[in-house]
Amino acid sequence: MRRLINNYLKVIDRYIMKKYIGTFLFTLGIFSVVTVVFDISEHLDNFLKNHSSIQEIAFKYYAGFIPFYMNLLSPLINFLAVIFFTAKMANQTEIVPILSGKTSFNRFLRPYFICAGLIFIVSFFANIYLIPFTNKLKISFENSHNFSSDDPTKSEVHIQLDKHTFVYLQNYDNSIHTGYQFILEKFNGDELREKLISQTIVYDSVKRVWTLKGYTIKYINGLKEKYVDGLVKVKDTVLDMRPSDFIVYDNVYTAMSTSDLSKAIEKEEIRGTGAIQAMKYEKYRRFVYPLSSFVLMLIGVSISSRKVRGGIGLPLGIGIFLCFSYIVIDKFSLVFAVKGNMPALIAVFIPIVLFGFVGTYLLIKAPK
Repeated sequence: MRRLINNYLKVIDRYIMKKYIGTFLFTLGIFSVVTVVFDISEHLDNFLKNHSSIQEIAFKYYAGFIPFYMNLLSPLINFLAVIFFTAKMANQTEIVPILSGKTSFNRFLRPYFICAGLIFIVSFFANIYLIPFTNKLKISFENSHNFSSDDPTKSEVHIQLDKHTFVYLQNYDNSIHTGYQFILEKFNGDELREKLISQTIVYDSVKRVWTLKGYTIKYINGLKEKYVDGLVKVKDTVLDMRPSDFIVYDNVYTAMSTSDLSKAIEKEEIRGTGAIQAMKYEKYRRFVYPLSSFVLMLIGVSISSRKVRGGIGLPLGIGIFLCFSYIVIDKFSLVFAVKGNMPALIAVFIPIVLFGFVGTYLLIKAPK
């Protein structure tokens, strides 16, 4: 095995890979430390106000925070690392002898693709298995410590429980598990068969039932109608809905495992609460986002392999500009999917495809 590796990876390959992986890990570590320092300064008041222990902060919040941001930043750190050490090699006239020694540019790219492939594999499996688990720790800590000042409860919610049952809730108070102005309608085809209106509906988390208070029910059978007055009565009922259906956090889907997210998408397709685009985008992004390691690596090599006057400053500046451009386009694609009703799969591929064309063009123009 070692002989096979030595035959496939020459001295120059190992040299480039050592620089690649070393620069990437060092840069990722620096960015992680800086991110944690800024986050501590931002949320120090929350920690003190909620009397959070060091153990909780370290093993719950930052145990989820650090993997999430390391994975999120890894393609961009990969991009900057490639630009940095490749531009330095070009500035020290190390690339010219390699290409002058009858080594094609495609052959020169081999160690880059190997390292990008390793980063892709780690990022891919982290996206599918590790990050949802660590995000659950982070998000549960954030929500329990009121990191967000926004009200997470929805209003004017319409849900389809099954093919024949539709419900409406005007608003929901999560602190007392109580909803107001609840309406349930049952249809037989296009004909309304039953309509229930309740002033309040309360969820019993122990019995897992909903309690209706001050309700009326109208049964309709053709021209016949039956009216049940329960304005002063209480009624327990089992419904296929939970308080979580009326509460939404911006990051809740990132804490779901991929299998749970797929099941939630299937359920959402029936219910139609309007969250399916965000859920699909999160699912597809877990598989597509790691591909950016290859795309950004290709751009990084193409713009930094040429020796330019002024050293590594110009390639590094271009790289930082492209990093911000990638982040902006990635955020816009999310908006297009969630707010613009663009198919989530297409929206996920927008940054990859656009920067893929840029990388291909720069590769053609790169010195050979």
